[in-house]
Amino acid sequence: MAKLEVFPLSADRWADFEGLFGRQGACYGCWCTYFRLAPKLRKSNSAEDNKAFIRTRIETGPPPGLLGYLGGEPVAWMQIGPRADVPQFNNSGRVCAPLADGPAEDERVWAISCFFTKSAWRGQGLSHAMVAAGIDHARQNGARLLEACPMDHAKQAKSVGLFVGSTQVFEKAGFSEAALRKPGRPLMRLEL
Repeated sequence: MAKLEVFPLSADRWADFEGLFGRQGACYGCWCTYFRLAPKLRKSNSAEDNKAFIRTRIETGPPPGLLGYLGGEPVAWMQIGPRADVPQFNNSGRVCAPLADGPAEDERVWAISCFFTKSAWRGQGLSHAMVAAGIDHARQNGARLLEACPMDHAKQAKSVGLFVGSTQVFEKAGFSEAALRKPGRPLMRLEL
């Protein structure tokens, strides 16, 4: 397999992001707004509303995540950035809620909140390369902590339900469990 090339998602890469997510907008029209929009708004939004929201977010910057390419084709996406940029990731009732020593208001506390991989490439290990690139990206942008809230097991290795990532991927990248509020959904952390 060719080496995955990873770039921050800026406005000039919109067409690649749109192509990767397809007409459906990935994950049933979410357009990676799950942790960005309040549940009530997300449920009332159409896929086109979500698409318009994320496009505006991408155009205003900074990059809300990373795009991975194989042979010039976009095949993988990972949402990464300061916790404050994904407000629903910080709700106190969620398994991914911040800890006292890593508040969402601290711009140096970052999170990897979502993944999307083109279906033909799922289960090929691309998430490992995306997380490695994300660690570098977070360090280069001054993050002191990088957190994620993956799942231990999915029904299938290629399941779209793994949009939060696999615990094993984060363990292999050096993350450790910081909190466990629900079995199978650890809050994981890497100090940078």
